[in-house]
Amino acid sequence: MKNLLLVFGLIGTLIFNASAQDTGPVITWDATTVDYGKIKQGADGNREFKFTNTGNAPLVISSATGSCGCTVPTYPKEPIMPGQKASIKVHYDTNRLGAFTKTVTIVSNAPTGSDILKITGTVEGAEGGTE
Repeated sequence: MKNLLLVFGLIGTLIFNASAQDTGPVITWDATTVDYGKIKQGADGNREFKFTNTGNAPLVISSATGSCGCTVPTYPKEPIMPGQKASIKVHYDTNRLGAFTKTVTIVSNAPTGSDILKITGTVEGAEGGTE
């Protein structure tokens, strides 16, 4: 009986370890939302979303798409190795006045397939209003 329990325990451990080792790439974001706050018209519209590949295989980002032409993302074209950090840079056109909420869709080989990043804020005119 002890041998049978030992065999089942060993098989269970092997199955668990095999499945745990086969996680592939995993994208872990530091944050998925960036709040610009209140910024002046024409201010620096550049921000970045930092992430780490916490999986055990190279992470490949195949595309990053803004929800409109005023939101332009750039992303690493080379694979991000396990444990490596990288970032998605986003430029928002701060010449557009008023409150904004925009998204960037990231497509990768991670199990989730895609992730949505969000930027928010308010662009004020020279006098502090949103005209």
